[in-house]
Amino acid sequence: MDIETLERAAQRGIISHKQLQELIAFSAAQDNDEPTSEEQLRFIRNFGDIFITLGVLFVAFSIAALHLSQIQWLLPAALFLGAAEWLVRVRRLALPGIAILISTLYFLSKALGVSQFETATLQFLTLSVCSLLFYLRYRMPFSLLPVATGLVAATVSSVGIDMFRHQLLFTAMGLIVFLVAMSFDAQDRKRQRRASDCGFWLHLLASPLIVHGMMTTLLFSHAGVLDAGSNREIALLLFFILFLLTALFVDRRAMLVSSLSYAIYAIFKVVSSNILDSNNLPLVIFIGFGVFIVLFGTYWYKLRRLLFRPLRGSWPARFVPEI
Repeated sequence: MDIETLERAAQRGIISHKQLQELIAFSAAQDNDEPTSEEQLRFIRNFGDIFITLGVLFVAFSIAALHLSQIQWLLPAALFLGAAEWLVRVRRLALPGIAILISTLYFLSKALGVSQFETATLQFLTLSVCSLLFYLRYRMPFSLLPVATGLVAATVSSVGIDMFRHQLLFTAMGLIVFLVAMSFDAQDRKRQRRASDCGFWLHLLASPLIVHGMMTTLLFSHAGVLDAGSNREIALLLFFILFLLTALFVDRRAMLVSSLSYAIYAIFKVVSSNILDSNNLPLVIFIGFGVFIVLFGTYWYKLRRLLFRPLRGSWPARFVPEI
Protein backbone atom coordinates (compact mmCIF):
# COMPACT_ATOMS: atom_id res chain seq x y z
CA MET A 1 0.00 0.00 0.00
CA ASP A 2 1.10 3.56 -0.62
CA ILE A 3 1.17 6.29 2.01
CA GLU A 4 -2.06 7.93 0.82
CA THR A 5 -3.99 4.65 1.18
CA LEU A 6 -2.68 4.20 4.71
CA GLU A 7 -3.59 7.80 5.58
CA ARG A 8 -7.16 7.24 4.36
CA ALA A 9 -7.32 4.06 6.45
CA ALA A 10 -6.23 6.02 9.51
CA GLN A 11 -8.83 8.73 8.84
CA ARG A 12 -11.57 6.10 8.71
CA GLY A 13 -10.40 4.49 11.95
CA ILE A 14 -9.26 1.21 10.37
CA ILE A 15 -5.84 1.76 11.88
CA SER A 16 -4.72 4.28 14.48
CA HIS A 17 -2.50 7.25 13.68
CA LYS A 18 0.17 5.72 15.90
CA GLN A 19 0.09 2.56 13.82
CA LEU A 20 0.29 4.67 10.68
CA GLN A 21 3.48 6.33 11.85
CA GLU A 22 4.93 2.96 12.85
CA LEU A 23 4.14 1.52 9.41
CA ILE A 24 5.77 4.51 7.72
CA ALA A 25 8.85 4.14 9.90
CA PHE A 26 8.99 0.39 9.21
CA SER A 27 8.68 0.96 5.45
CA ALA A 28 11.45 3.56 5.54
CA ALA A 29 13.71 1.15 7.44
CA GLN A 30 13.25 -1.47 4.72
CA ASP A 31 14.37 0.84 1.95
CA ASN A 32 17.75 0.20 0.43
CA ASP A 33 20.54 2.72 0.40
CA GLU A 34 19.65 4.09 -3.03
CA PRO A 35 17.93 7.47 -2.50
CA THR A 36 14.34 7.92 -3.48
CA SER A 37 13.73 10.38 -6.29
CA GLU A 38 12.68 13.60 -4.63
CA GLU A 39 10.05 14.80 -7.09
CA GLN A 40 7.62 11.99 -7.79
CA LEU A 41 4.75 14.26 -8.86
CA ARG A 42 2.38 12.61 -6.43
CA PHE A 43 -0.31 15.14 -7.31
CA ILE A 44 -1.18 13.06 -10.39
CA ARG A 45 -1.98 9.34 -10.28
CA ASN A 46 -3.48 8.41 -13.64
CA PHE A 47 -5.12 9.77 -16.76
CA GLY A 48 -8.44 9.95 -14.92
CA ASP A 49 -7.04 12.81 -12.84
CA ILE A 50 -6.15 14.70 -16.02
CA PHE A 51 -9.60 14.05 -17.48
CA ILE A 52 -11.37 15.39 -14.38
CA THR A 53 -9.02 18.38 -14.23
CA LEU A 54 -9.84 19.27 -17.82
CA GLY A 55 -13.52 19.22 -16.88
CA VAL A 56 -12.88 21.53 -13.93
CA LEU A 57 -10.91 23.93 -16.15
CA PHE A 58 -13.61 23.85 -18.81
CA VAL A 59 -16.21 24.94 -16.27
CA ALA A 60 -13.84 27.53 -14.77
CA PHE A 61 -13.02 29.16 -18.13
CA SER A 62 -16.69 29.19 -19.08
CA ILE A 63 -17.64 30.93 -15.84
CA ALA A 64 -14.74 33.37 -16.19
CA ALA A 65 -16.18 34.49 -19.54
CA LEU A 66 -19.46 35.53 -17.88
CA HIS A 67 -20.22 39.16 -17.12
CA LEU A 68 -20.90 39.14 -13.39
CA SER A 69 -20.97 41.90 -10.84
CA GLN A 70 -18.31 42.02 -8.17
CA ILE A 71 -20.43 40.37 -5.49
CA GLN A 72 -21.77 37.73 -7.90
CA TRP A 73 -18.29 36.24 -8.29
CA LEU A 74 -18.70 34.80 -4.78
CA LEU A 75 -21.27 32.32 -6.12
CA PRO A 76 -18.90 30.37 -8.44
CA ALA A 77 -16.25 30.52 -5.70
CA ALA A 78 -18.71 28.84 -3.31
CA LEU A 79 -19.67 26.27 -5.95
CA PHE A 80 -16.02 25.34 -6.51
CA LEU A 81 -15.49 24.98 -2.78
CA GLY A 82 -18.40 22.56 -2.79
CA ALA A 83 -16.66 20.65 -5.56
CA ALA A 84 -13.52 20.57 -3.40
CA GLU A 85 -15.48 18.82 -0.65
CA TRP A 86 -16.31 16.06 -3.10
CA LEU A 87 -13.19 15.77 -5.24
CA VAL A 88 -10.49 16.70 -2.71
CA ARG A 89 -11.81 15.73 0.71
CA VAL A 90 -13.76 12.60 -0.32
CA ARG A 91 -12.06 11.41 -3.54
CA ARG A 92 -8.57 12.67 -2.54
CA LEU A 93 -7.81 13.95 -6.05
CA ALA A 94 -4.83 16.30 -5.96
CA LEU A 95 -4.57 17.55 -9.55
CA PRO A 96 -8.28 18.50 -9.81
CA GLY A 97 -7.85 20.07 -6.36
CA ILE A 98 -5.10 22.30 -7.72
CA ALA A 99 -7.36 23.43 -10.55
CA ILE A 100 -10.22 24.03 -8.11
CA LEU A 101 -8.06 26.13 -5.78
CA ILE A 102 -6.64 28.27 -8.59
CA SER A 103 -10.12 28.82 -10.03
CA THR A 104 -11.54 29.66 -6.61
CA LEU A 105 -8.79 32.20 -5.97
CA TYR A 106 -9.45 33.78 -9.36
CA PHE A 107 -13.16 34.16 -8.60
CA LEU A 108 -12.35 35.57 -5.17
CA SER A 109 -9.94 38.07 -6.70
CA LYS A 110 -12.75 39.25 -8.98
CA ALA A 111 -15.05 39.56 -5.97
CA LEU A 112 -12.39 41.49 -4.04
CA GLY A 113 -11.81 43.82 -6.96
CA VAL A 114 -8.07 43.26 -7.48
CA SER A 115 -7.21 45.66 -10.29
CA GLN A 116 -4.22 47.83 -9.38
CA PHE A 117 -1.26 45.91 -7.98
CA GLU A 118 -0.02 48.87 -5.96
CA THR A 119 -3.27 49.18 -4.00
CA ALA A 120 -4.14 45.51 -3.54
CA THR A 121 -2.24 44.68 -0.36
CA LEU A 122 -5.35 43.78 1.63
CA GLN A 123 -6.74 41.72 -1.25
CA PHE A 124 -3.52 39.74 -1.57
CA LEU A 125 -3.50 39.06 2.16
CA THR A 126 -7.12 37.90 1.95
CA LEU A 127 -6.32 35.49 -0.87
CA SER A 128 -3.34 34.19 1.10
CA VAL A 129 -5.52 33.57 4.16
CA CYS A 130 -8.10 31.79 1.98
CA SER A 131 -5.37 29.53 0.61
CA LEU A 132 -4.20 28.80 4.15
CA LEU A 133 -7.74 27.84 5.17
CA PHE A 134 -7.91 25.58 2.11
CA TYR A 135 -4.71 23.89 3.25
CA LEU A 136 -5.96 23.44 6.82
CA ARG A 137 -9.21 21.96 5.52
CA TYR A 138 -7.89 19.62 2.83
CA ARG A 139 -4.18 19.28 3.69
CA MET A 140 -3.28 19.72 0.04
CA PRO A 141 0.42 20.67 -0.21
CA PHE A 142 -0.06 22.85 -3.29
CA SER A 143 -2.15 25.22 -1.17
CA LEU A 144 1.02 26.56 0.45
CA LEU A 145 2.23 27.91 -2.89
CA PRO A 146 -0.57 30.52 -3.21
CA VAL A 147 -0.25 31.20 0.53
CA ALA A 148 3.38 32.23 0.08
CA THR A 149 2.71 33.93 -3.26
CA GLY A 150 -0.01 36.06 -1.71
CA LEU A 151 2.28 37.11 1.12
CA VAL A 152 5.06 38.03 -1.33
CA ALA A 153 2.63 40.00 -3.51
CA ALA A 154 1.21 41.77 -0.46
CA THR A 155 4.72 42.71 0.70
CA VAL A 156 5.71 44.16 -2.66
CA SER A 157 2.38 45.96 -2.96
CA SER A 158 2.59 47.50 0.51
CA VAL A 159 6.21 48.61 0.19
CA GLY A 160 5.55 50.07 -3.25
CA ILE A 161 9.13 49.77 -4.45
CA ASP A 162 10.61 50.47 -7.84
CA MET A 163 11.29 46.93 -9.04
CA PHE A 164 14.27 47.90 -11.19
CA ARG A 165 16.01 49.63 -8.28
CA HIS A 166 15.34 47.18 -5.45
CA GLN A 167 15.61 43.77 -7.05
CA LEU A 168 17.40 42.28 -4.05
CA LEU A 169 14.13 42.47 -2.13
CA PHE A 170 12.93 39.58 -4.28
CA THR A 171 16.04 37.61 -3.35
CA ALA A 172 15.44 38.32 0.35
CA MET A 173 11.85 37.11 0.13
CA GLY A 174 12.97 34.12 -1.89
CA LEU A 175 15.48 33.17 0.79
CA ILE A 176 12.74 33.36 3.43
CA VAL A 177 10.51 31.05 1.38
CA PHE A 178 13.51 28.78 0.78
CA LEU A 179 14.13 28.46 4.52
CA VAL A 180 10.47 27.61 5.10
CA ALA A 181 10.68 25.00 2.32
CA MET A 182 13.78 23.53 3.94
CA SER A 183 11.95 23.29 7.26
CA PHE A 184 9.41 21.01 5.54
CA ASP A 185 12.17 19.05 3.78
CA ALA A 186 13.95 18.46 7.08
CA GLN A 187 10.80 16.79 8.44
CA ASP A 188 10.84 14.22 5.64
CA ARG A 189 14.37 13.52 4.46
CA LYS A 190 13.17 10.30 2.76
CA ARG A 191 10.75 12.34 0.61
CA GLN A 192 7.82 10.01 1.29
CA ARG A 193 5.23 12.10 3.15
CA ARG A 194 3.20 15.29 2.83
CA ALA A 195 5.94 17.51 4.30
CA SER A 196 8.18 16.79 1.31
CA ASP A 197 5.41 17.76 -1.10
CA CYS A 198 4.90 21.02 0.79
CA GLY A 199 8.59 21.76 0.45
CA PHE A 200 8.48 20.97 -3.28
CA TRP A 201 5.84 23.61 -4.02
CA LEU A 202 7.57 26.23 -1.88
CA HIS A 203 10.87 25.60 -3.68
CA LEU A 204 9.10 26.32 -6.96
CA LEU A 205 8.34 29.83 -5.67
CA ALA A 206 11.58 30.46 -3.79
CA SER A 207 13.88 29.63 -6.71
CA PRO A 208 12.58 32.17 -9.25
CA LEU A 209 12.50 34.87 -6.57
CA ILE A 210 16.12 34.26 -5.61
CA VAL A 211 17.35 33.92 -9.17
CA HIS A 212 15.38 36.88 -10.50
CA GLY A 213 16.58 39.21 -7.77
CA MET A 214 20.24 38.27 -8.07
CA MET A 215 20.39 38.04 -11.84
CA THR A 216 18.60 41.31 -12.55
CA THR A 217 20.78 43.06 -9.97
CA LEU A 218 23.87 41.81 -11.79
CA LEU A 219 22.46 42.55 -15.24
CA PHE A 220 21.32 46.10 -14.56
CA SER A 221 24.04 47.18 -12.14
CA HIS A 222 25.82 50.32 -13.34
CA ALA A 223 28.46 50.70 -10.68
CA GLY A 224 31.45 48.88 -9.38
CA VAL A 225 33.64 46.14 -10.73
CA LEU A 226 30.83 44.51 -12.68
CA ASP A 227 31.20 47.15 -15.40
CA ALA A 228 34.73 46.04 -16.23
CA GLY A 229 35.01 43.75 -19.26
CA SER A 230 33.10 40.51 -18.89
CA ASN A 231 33.01 40.58 -15.08
CA ARG A 232 29.26 40.99 -15.13
CA GLU A 233 28.73 37.86 -17.22
CA ILE A 234 31.29 35.89 -15.21
CA ALA A 235 29.44 36.86 -12.02
CA LEU A 236 26.25 35.52 -13.58
CA LEU A 237 27.90 32.20 -14.32
CA LEU A 238 29.39 31.96 -10.84
CA PHE A 239 26.01 32.63 -9.29
CA PHE A 240 24.43 29.95 -11.45
CA ILE A 241 27.11 27.45 -10.45
CA LEU A 242 26.52 28.26 -6.78
CA PHE A 243 22.77 27.93 -7.28
CA LEU A 244 23.26 24.61 -9.08
CA LEU A 245 25.41 23.25 -6.25
CA THR A 246 22.81 24.36 -3.71
CA ALA A 247 20.07 22.55 -5.61
CA LEU A 248 22.25 19.45 -5.80
CA PHE A 249 23.01 19.56 -2.07
CA VAL A 250 19.38 19.93 -0.98
CA ASP A 251 18.41 17.37 -3.66
CA ARG A 252 15.82 19.49 -5.46
CA ARG A 253 15.96 19.44 -9.27
CA ALA A 254 12.97 21.77 -9.38
CA MET A 255 15.17 24.61 -8.15
CA LEU A 256 17.13 24.62 -11.41
CA VAL A 257 14.19 25.23 -13.73
CA SER A 258 13.89 28.92 -12.89
CA SER A 259 17.58 29.61 -13.45
CA LEU A 260 17.95 28.05 -16.90
CA SER A 261 16.97 31.10 -18.95
CA TYR A 262 19.33 33.34 -17.02
CA ALA A 263 22.16 30.81 -17.32
CA ILE A 264 21.69 30.55 -21.10
CA TYR A 265 21.97 34.34 -21.35
CA ALA A 266 25.13 34.39 -19.21
CA ILE A 267 26.81 31.64 -21.22
CA PHE A 268 25.90 33.39 -24.47
CA LYS A 269 27.39 36.70 -23.29
CA VAL A 270 30.64 35.14 -22.06
CA VAL A 271 31.23 33.00 -25.13
CA SER A 272 30.24 35.67 -27.67
CA SER A 273 32.49 38.32 -26.12
CA ASN A 274 35.54 36.17 -25.56
CA ILE A 275 35.69 33.11 -27.80
CA LEU A 276 33.33 32.83 -30.74
CA ASP A 277 31.50 35.12 -33.09
CA SER A 278 29.06 33.20 -35.24
CA ASN A 279 25.48 33.48 -36.41
CA ASN A 280 24.90 29.93 -35.16
CA LEU A 281 26.31 30.68 -31.71
CA PRO A 282 22.91 30.78 -29.93
CA LEU A 283 22.00 27.38 -31.35
CA VAL A 284 25.37 25.94 -30.34
CA ILE A 285 24.88 27.24 -26.79
CA PHE A 286 21.36 25.83 -26.55
CA ILE A 287 22.57 22.43 -27.79
CA GLY A 288 25.51 22.38 -25.38
CA PHE A 289 23.37 23.50 -22.48
CA GLY A 290 20.75 20.89 -23.29
CA VAL A 291 23.40 18.16 -23.31
CA PHE A 292 24.67 19.46 -19.97
CA ILE A 293 21.18 19.27 -18.47
CA VAL A 294 20.68 15.71 -19.73
CA LEU A 295 24.02 14.52 -18.34
CA PHE A 296 23.61 16.39 -15.07
CA GLY A 297 20.12 14.98 -14.56
CA THR A 298 21.23 11.45 -15.45
CA TYR A 299 24.16 11.41 -13.00
CA TRP A 300 22.45 13.55 -10.36
CA TYR A 301 22.99 11.22 -7.40
CA LYS A 302 26.48 10.16 -8.42
CA LEU A 303 27.55 13.81 -8.63
CA ARG A 304 25.86 14.52 -5.33
CA ARG A 305 27.77 11.74 -3.58
CA LEU A 306 31.04 12.70 -5.27
CA LEU A 307 30.86 16.40 -4.41
CA PHE A 308 29.30 16.31 -0.97
CA ARG A 309 30.59 13.08 0.56
CA PRO A 310 32.95 15.08 2.83
CA LEU A 311 29.87 16.80 4.31
CA ARG A 312 28.21 13.54 5.32
CA GLY A 313 27.39 13.70 9.01
CA SER A 314 27.85 17.47 9.17
CA TRP A 315 25.28 19.87 10.60
CA PRO A 316 23.89 21.03 7.20
CA ALA A 317 23.55 17.41 6.04
CA ARG A 318 21.00 16.79 8.81
CA PHE A 319 18.42 18.84 6.92
CA VAL A 320 18.73 17.20 3.50
CA PRO A 321 18.34 13.64 2.14
CA GLU A 322 21.16 11.30 2.99
CA ILE A 323 24.27 11.84 0.87
